[in-house]
Amino acid sequence: MQYTHHPGFVLWFTGLSGAGKTTISQALEAILRERGVRVERLDGDTVRQHLTKDLGFSKADRDTNIERVTFVAKLLSRNNVGVLAAFISPYRYMRDRVRTETTNFIEVYVDAPLETCIRRDVKGMYAQALAGKIENFTGINDPYEPPEKPDIHLRTDRETLEESVAKVLEYLEQRALIPVDEPSAR
Repeated sequence: MQYTHHPGFVLWFTGLSGAGKTTISQALEAILRERGVRVERLDGDTVRQHLTKDLGFSKADRDTNIERVTFVAKLLSRNNVGVLAAFISPYRYMRDRVRTETTNFIEVYVDAPLETCIRRDVKGMYAQALAGKIENFTGINDPYEPPEKPDIHLRTDRETLEESVAKVLEYLEQRALIPVDEPSAR
């Protein structure tokens, strides 16, 4: 695949566990690569296995986690790479900080009601948190501060995966951050 020239950007997917951040970012990654966009996906679970495995889930550790990811996103985005960052990132001030430190930051609020996230929970984390077996679990016994004015607001309890992905693609195209997909090119 020949890559097209485009500016770097950071799509920062935030929302509760189970809202759909990973699913949407994976679908977008495939489409963007098909279009020749240089892109890297940073996902909370993967990053915690490699870059931040020394951290827990205290407020200080969560902040350090996002600081490290921000550094990686900053390097990639300033070198014309699109970054798909899927992290709960529960605190507004940390997301605001990422915005100031990265190129073309776009906050994507992946919004689903807590009840929907609990229903989707394949790992059983919510059940454990509700039973008191997991401390500092966002949305149960630790706060989540939803974005007040996200650049993109996805409602995954009301939209299909395809509708959510299309919203993000349209936003990126309108801002000339990715090439427009011409129907005749398909």
